[in-house]
Amino acid sequence: MLKTLILKLAAIYLTLYFLSGCSKTGSALESVIQRDELIVLTRESPTTYITNKSGTSGFEYELVSLFANKLGVKVRFIFPDEFNDLLQLTTGHSADFAAAALSITPEREKRLLFTPSYYSITQQLVYNYRTRRPRSTKNLTSPFFEVLAGTSHAENLQKIKPSQPSLDWTETANTTVTELVGMVDTGLLDYTIVDSHQFQILRTQFPMLNAAFDISEPEEIAWAFAKSEDLSLYNEAVKFLNEAKKNGTIAQLQDKYFGYSKQLDYVGIRTFRRHFKTRFPHLRTDFEQAAKKYSLEWSLLAAVAYQESHWNPKAVSPTGVRGIMMLTKATAKQMKVANRLDPSQSIDGGAHYLATRLKRIPSRIVEPDRTWMALASYNIGLGHLEDARILTQKQGGNPDKWIDVKKHLPLLADKNWYPTTKYGYARGNEPVTYISNVRQYIRMLEQLVDNPTPPQNEIEVQLPAL
Repeated sequence: MLKTLILKLAAIYLTLYFLSGCSKTGSALESVIQRDELIVLTRESPTTYITNKSGTSGFEYELVSLFANKLGVKVRFIFPDEFNDLLQLTTGHSADFAAAALSITPEREKRLLFTPSYYSITQQLVYNYRTRRPRSTKNLTSPFFEVLAGTSHAENLQKIKPSQPSLDWTETANTTVTELVGMVDTGLLDYTIVDSHQFQILRTQFPMLNAAFDISEPEEIAWAFAKSEDLSLYNEAVKFLNEAKKNGTIAQLQDKYFGYSKQLDYVGIRTFRRHFKTRFPHLRTDFEQAAKKYSLEWSLLAAVAYQESHWNPKAVSPTGVRGIMMLTKATAKQMKVANRLDPSQSIDGGAHYLATRLKRIPSRIVEPDRTWMALASYNIGLGHLEDARILTQKQGGNPDKWIDVKKHLPLLADKNWYPTTKYGYARGNEPVTYISNVRQYIRMLEQLVDNPTPPQNEIEVQLPAL
């Protein structure tokens, strides 16, 4: 009897022991759910994860946060000391995966498991305007050429080296791409390599720099997991990314972080920085007061004003619009602006008019699409915007998404399309360029307000008054 009881108790103990062990060694996905936290390796850069006065943002930050939200868990980011540490994922690592704008390369695929790509980039050689532009890698004989160790930048240079023995560079670990770009700006380096979308952002901060050429074919960007037989979390991530592509989430994020104007050149960027120093300080209070009065962002209002007049209070166009906000007579009268050339009145009137445009946009349209639609109507008129939205819907696009509507606005100038619209012909390309520029000016304003002192080595170039 006692022996039977002991055997039963032993069986119960072993059962509980193994059940307990199973709960502790669940799948990767179950582990994330149980700990209520997704742990992700990333890096601080303009294209991944950014923290400033406005808070935390970035393409990877937002995409990963959406994935964590889908899983119903919190997210915690880990920032390795060196870039190469991002690639050291194993099944025993504390992080679940890496989301750091990593390129898929044959060398990396030997060690890591990548999700399907969610966008592509090219790698660009960056140089300073004060030096001669190199035309190909054959011209790269300078010893002052550094790239970040462990990156696909270094990997691609290694591929080129056998055919060009004179090619030389240094690989550095304890730094960032932004710091390398800064050293090219100050003249400490002659060249570095930057991903195209990252340089697109950094160039407004370093207007003396330019891209000479691409050093590789386009590369695909994806999340990286440790190779493992347990694909539960990986499969969930693939499912999430496929859905995000299908429902337009990834396209929206790309437009949000990388969709601003590529049209501004060296002169345009330098002119903006010069006007920020000479004109903007006299107008900032007016922008802030008008923005507060009409519940707008002051940086948006200032950017619109720069697009309209380059912050010139006496600006006049051949069509009769004038002032900081370039108001027509009819708009000025409607907004009760007595003197369009008075900066305070013009800014208040422009802010008031923009606020009325925002109220006319359907409430179901969310930000930032709501603002871009309002700006389009500010530029081209609400009727023409509605025509473009109808064309967007007829062609299978989403009329409530700016990334779809901006593709169809140019059709308003196409003789095959504008006769079918209610309001007829319009220069539909103009609001697309207009909004791209405004978005670029907003970004530059935020950069300059956070860091108002330009690099000391920046050469002052005499530019024409605009």
